[in-house]
Amino acid sequence: MNVYNLPENPKAFIFDIDCTLYTNDFWGNEQVDCQIRHFSDLRGISHDEGRKMIGDFRKNWEKEHGHKISLGNTLTHFGISIEESIRWRTELHHPENFLKKDHKLASTLEIIASNNIKMCCVTNNPVVIAKRTLEAIGVDEILKDIVGLDTCGKSKPAFEPFELAAKILKTTPKSIVAVGDRFDIDLDFPLQMGMGGILVSGVEDVYSLAKMFNLG
Repeated sequence: MNVYNLPENPKAFIFDIDCTLYTNDFWGNEQVDCQIRHFSDLRGISHDEGRKMIGDFRKNWEKEHGHKISLGNTLTHFGISIEESIRWRTELHHPENFLKKDHKLASTLEIIASNNIKMCCVTNNPVVIAKRTLEAIGVDEILKDIVGLDTCGKSKPAFEPFELAAKILKTTPKSIVAVGDRFDIDLDFPLQMGMGGILVSGVEDVYSLAKMFNLG
């Protein structure tokens, strides 16, 4: 876990969902790979060729721009619009087949909520997939506010999803902590906005948030 610019008494958290609120490497990777396989099938190339094409583009982008690019934003350079990515994810993603309820996570989030700290999710998945993911891990009744890929048509990293989340949370960026597993995608832009940031390696780090902020 790495922390950045944390407020002493946060008023709100913005959570990434995938690979942040659960730890499941297979499903984390499969979400990306199933889209690349679909892309490859549409292009009439092998899955390995598609993986290399997308992988090479993302590596070159990071080298040229100094930060990573999301799969959704990558696909736009191959003629796949964000709207099309939304359709793909809605059809191809089945989180309930890979995830299970996490009572420790639910308990942690309930403690945070009991301290009048607001919470919102910002994800590069469509809202419907985000809701199914949160339901699968058993926190859909706690995390109800979601900014998804289809909410403002922007894939992280981008300012718009986080700006909208701040409006939903009705507080200033300096009072918000963004939590995610990828610095470039989940934290870079929130930090530029003045938010605090916590880089996690999985849900095990999220369990420690209540203790970190002395929340009883």
